[in-house]
Amino acid sequence: MLRYTADRRTVITVLLYFVFAIMPWFLWPQLNNWQIALFVIINCFLSFTCAVIVHNTIHVPIFKKRGMNKFFQVVLSFTYGHSTSAYVPGHNFSHHKYTQGNKDAIRTSKARFKINILNQLLFFFLMSGDILKGEIRFAKKMRVERPSWFRQYLLEMVMVMGLKIVLLIVNWKCAVLFILIPHQYAAWGIVGTNYFQHDGVDENHPYNHSRNFTGNTLNWFLFNNGYHGAHHIKPNLHWSLLPAYHNEHVRPHIHPALDLESLPAYLFKTHIYPAKRLDYLGQPLVLAPAVKDEDWVGDINVSQHATDMAGA
Repeated sequence: MLRYTADRRTVITVLLYFVFAIMPWFLWPQLNNWQIALFVIINCFLSFTCAVIVHNTIHVPIFKKRGMNKFFQVVLSFTYGHSTSAYVPGHNFSHHKYTQGNKDAIRTSKARFKINILNQLLFFFLMSGDILKGEIRFAKKMRVERPSWFRQYLLEMVMVMGLKIVLLIVNWKCAVLFILIPHQYAAWGIVGTNYFQHDGVDENHPYNHSRNFTGNTLNWFLFNNGYHGAHHIKPNLHWSLLPAYHNEHVRPHIHPALDLESLPAYLFKTHIYPAKRLDYLGQPLVLAPAVKDEDWVGDINVSQHATDMAGA
């Protein structure tokens, strides 16, 4: 059923999410505060991990049969709290096609706080309005140009939002702690990765357009998401093949400052001490004047980008 055997881990991770999201509902009367906090932390991590899986799936659907990919997209939508299809417009068509340009809805130049850690912590909230606007405009366009995609998007949205309402009615405390907070964390986290992956890079260079983190532990848990340069060069390359591609085709050409081992070390240096916002050459980052997003939805001809429309 799977196109790549490595996606057994993908399926297991999704199953683990549902186990830990459902379990505390049944244990609720017996849970103490420490146990509740532990479940929240585990669910936040698993929900974020599933958001990474959403990202991988919209580039490379994991099943051989289209119907199974459509079903899996609905399942994934429950794991991070929003339509899986909704990840397509802002990511595949805006960010990937116009990285760090005026048509990239999540370009890092929109974050302009002098205290750099605020740019990272608040990046999701700064971007979410423009992401949502692009999503709605894209959905309206697809309603006419690609009705099958729109129906899938609408199904995922109705199912996810409907379930959240039902869960809030059944037990609002459990819903907030084990569903809504982890989902919010997942959305915050997956959008926030764009900041440390792209801030201060050279979007016009064939290799220096992305920052990479090659530590084994990070990439095992997050499906090689640290190999971001290879992903931008070959967005439809399966996540399991990214390290080999990076080592052969990216590492020989990329600036060493963009090929890093440890994400925590980088975040500490850029956000805690000395906490300076620098470009990849180590110079203070000078931002161009702020501009509004340029229209990218109107430029899209989806018939020319079949592989960017996800499994559905």
